[in-house]
Amino acid sequence: MKRGLVIGKFLPIHEGHVALIRFAAEHCDELIVSMSYTPLDLIDPALRLSWIKAIFQDYSSIKPAMVLDDFDDESMPLPERTKVWADFIGRTYPAVDIIFSSEEYGEPFAQHLGAVHKAFDPQRKYIPVSATKIRQHPFRYWNYIPPVVKPYFVKKICFYGSESTGKSTMAKRMAELYQTEFVPEVAREIISSNVFTLEDIVTIGYAHAARIEEKARIANKILFCDTDAITTQIYSVHYLGAVPEVLYELERSVRYDVYFLFDIDVPWVADDLRDLGHQREAMFNVFKKALEVRNIPYILVRGTYEERETLIRNEIDSLLQ
Repeated sequence: MKRGLVIGKFLPIHEGHVALIRFAAEHCDELIVSMSYTPLDLIDPALRLSWIKAIFQDYSSIKPAMVLDDFDDESMPLPERTKVWADFIGRTYPAVDIIFSSEEYGEPFAQHLGAVHKAFDPQRKYIPVSATKIRQHPFRYWNYIPPVVKPYFVKKICFYGSESTGKSTMAKRMAELYQTEFVPEVAREIISSNVFTLEDIVTIGYAHAARIEEKARIANKILFCDTDAITTQIYSVHYLGAVPEVLYELERSVRYDVYFLFDIDVPWVADDLRDLGHQREAMFNVFKKALEVRNIPYILVRGTYEERETLIRNEIDSLLQ
């Protein structure tokens, strides 16, 4: 039996890595994919390993593994450095017959292990990308990011503010313009009036968080979200005088890249859930203060519908660039 080895940080794994691993799997009976990590890594190691496992879940011969990188010394010359790697690999895994890589280290590393080196696309002609490039400019290299990894880089945009300020209409409009997804105000799918309970509030909180996760998996770079967990907290206080603790946990579980705070300088439109038209200014200030006490920066959206759309599009275009 021929056992192969691919090593890397996979920070993140990209289509170049995927092609290398598939190439390697075709040339050996068992392939160890060894992902090294440190406590200072920019992307959570457990998440990165889950990506690798998900991508190759149908390959029984591929064995993903995760190891703490507490043995490497980048200041050493490559021959000595790869000798340290080989010593570690020899202690950690069964005997390896073939090293697969696209890097300069491949040959000396294989020699130290007493293995053969098989190079794959060392000039990066086949897939011209690197993990560093993806981290720096994910949208520029979007097509090189595997589907399971893309949600990590999706920018979440929160349309935030009090009732009847155009958030829902704008979320749908932006999703159409940028050919992506949006998360609606999920509360409207669960309650039909402003008579509800704390249990309903908890249901809304979980449903909204789940919808964000669901839509992020299929979003095209940007995900527009109509309201957030802070909004649910505000209405819970207003109507019920309390906030279930889980809403604060849900707030911490979702990070938005940009908040747009919608001003109240548009006509009030009543419906079955809107009953605070006489408190518009007071509620706007409640929403505004909730961001400020959390030190969350925001962009104020005001003016006509056309002016609001122009402002938001300029900000989104800048984010995409």
